[in-house]
Amino acid sequence: MLNKKLLAGASMAAMLFGSILTGCSGGDSSKETSTKDGEKVEITLAGWGSSPEESELLKQVLADFEESHPNIKVKHEVIADQYMDVMKTRLIGGEGPDVFYLDAFEAPGLIETGVLEPLDEYAGEDFDVADFEKPLLEAFQNDGKTYGFPKGYSTLGLFYNKKMFADAGVEVPKTWDELREVSKSLTKGKDVYGFGQNPELARTYFIANSSGGQAVKENKANFTDPKVVESLQPYVDQHLVDKTAAQPNEVGAGWTGEMFGQGKAAMVIEGNWAIPFLDSTFPDIDYGIAEVPSINGKQGTMAFTVSYVMNAASEKKEASWELISYLTGKEGMETWTSKGFELPSRKSVAEKLGYDKDELRGALVAGAPYATVWADGTNLPIIFNNFNNQFVSAYLGERPLDEALKEAEETANKEIDAQ
Repeated sequence: MLNKKLLAGASMAAMLFGSILTGCSGGDSSKETSTKDGEKVEITLAGWGSSPEESELLKQVLADFEESHPNIKVKHEVIADQYMDVMKTRLIGGEGPDVFYLDAFEAPGLIETGVLEPLDEYAGEDFDVADFEKPLLEAFQNDGKTYGFPKGYSTLGLFYNKKMFADAGVEVPKTWDELREVSKSLTKGKDVYGFGQNPELARTYFIANSSGGQAVKENKANFTDPKVVESLQPYVDQHLVDKTAAQPNEVGAGWTGEMFGQGKAAMVIEGNWAIPFLDSTFPDIDYGIAEVPSINGKQGTMAFTVSYVMNAASEKKEASWELISYLTGKEGMETWTSKGFELPSRKSVAEKLGYDKDELRGALVAGAPYATVWADGTNLPIIFNNFNNQFVSAYLGERPLDEALKEAEETANKEIDAQ
């Protein structure tokens, strides 16, 4: 049993670490059911909800797996709300699933607790680990060990309205300076802005680091780095000085994809998920996607990815690996990404499906090798929240950027030290 004193006074990380030690001590190899003894093994796969189309596609992939692995049955559990809170509680209580989704954003913190099974020894040469896009794989690695394999991803690309560009007589920008300039020609008062912005760290992290600064350093907020402030200032200035950029709520939209679809922004930086949204909600819009404009001569973008991971306390590790290796293997990934809801994290699958040369998705695939994955240390959730809380005040012109970032850094690091 977990020590009650530990439960009362320790952090979530410490509780998770304690629970996994308990789980492992009670689950020796004699209890693991082999997939080779002819018996049916049931394993649990947990994840969050998705669109009906994605849910149907996952059902198909799991059915294909069960057909090719007749000794294994997969029980799929959907956790609709507060996914990570529910997952941590279940892991603490020794009731975690065998296999589950893990967002790269949460990966460093969960890896540190010890609740995840390292997968390197399971992956043989035929699994072809080198086929994964390197930045995506590295998001689930620590101290030379791999704890998850990414099931798919999206980078960010520059979505642009072809008609608006043609009417304004401007070219698609290749640099951030060009983006700022063409935005002036594309802006029509408060009816149409040249650029729709997302003033949050998840979308601006690569910008913050573009001049050689580090917004996160040694697992702490480092927003007052002069190079970070310098890199973010033009983003704010485009909104306050140029008045050629706006965030969605300023034009009555819920997110930049909607802002773009409504014709209230000529350009936005969005991910692969915006493609099916635009195609279904705004089918008449004629748009293209380019790589995110370079900054200081260097390409940059963000990448968002989720992996399949194995519960270290699982008593069905062999079967669990069979599932993970199928879902993230070439066959399973090809089926899962065939509809374009996610991009294949394996380079060979992206090429086979033609996404690398696709008119829209090609730019998103091109960004994968140089993308900054949204994962940076165990304290990123705290750092992220405090940045967003204060950055928006500078974005709205309520105070200088350096002042807002100083408060964000101080508050974040106090919270980190108090853990």
